[in-house]
Amino acid sequence: MLNKLTQIIIFILGCFILFTSMNNPEVFAQQDLKGTRTIYLIRHGDYTPQDDNIPDSVNVLTPLGIAQARLVSTRLKSIIIEFNSLISSTMTRAKQTSQIIKNDFPEIVFEQSDLIRECTPPTWREDVMAETKSSEVAECVNNLEQAFQKYFVPSPDDKNRNDIIVCHGNVIRYFVTKVLQVDTMSWLQMSISNCSLTIIRILPNGNMKLDAFSDYGHIPENMRTFTGGKNKEKELLIDDGKK
Repeated sequence: MLNKLTQIIIFILGCFILFTSMNNPEVFAQQDLKGTRTIYLIRHGDYTPQDDNIPDSVNVLTPLGIAQARLVSTRLKSIIIEFNSLISSTMTRAKQTSQIIKNDFPEIVFEQSDLIRECTPPTWREDVMAETKSSEVAECVNNLEQAFQKYFVPSPDDKNRNDIIVCHGNVIRYFVTKVLQVDTMSWLQMSISNCSLTIIRILPNGNMKLDAFSDYGHIPENMRTFTGGKNKEKELLIDDGKK
């Protein structure tokens, strides 16, 4: 009987605290008052010929990839917020995707970074590791850890920040394992689509929240392409700009 009474009292107190908070805007404003950074991670659009043994300059976006980039840019424009910066990997497919987005946000601060180039972090998959040099794996981890420490930090002031980072499938998946505080070798257990949105919030106290992963709702089903495997030819539903 006593335990049940105690539970009722705790429930009533909880409701009272919640009601008080809802009627005191400052309580809710506390979360944003000190500045929250939201990072919108975007994987580049579909590209060809998808061969690591040829120069990066040849790995350009396909017409489908261009269309995907336009769609994710339109999605970003539909979010009624101010974006502070656009950060791009220095690889061709990411730079092309970023440029399409930048065209819709001409005033945005733009920068490029070698730290978020595509690479292969350690994984449990022996077949993947057998195809990757140990020196390349070590360099990959070093770069991604530097990038994580550089970008995944709270806003430097009491203003909210919204940053767009255009990079690669392996890079984004590695970052997600860091945010979730799980084994980073599990990154290959996730699949991520081209020009999808992965949204991460960094709170003022440094805590991180994964709000969305590989959100591709803005891309029609027959225009979606994913990490790994052989993507079939897709029929464009929108103009690719070539007439």
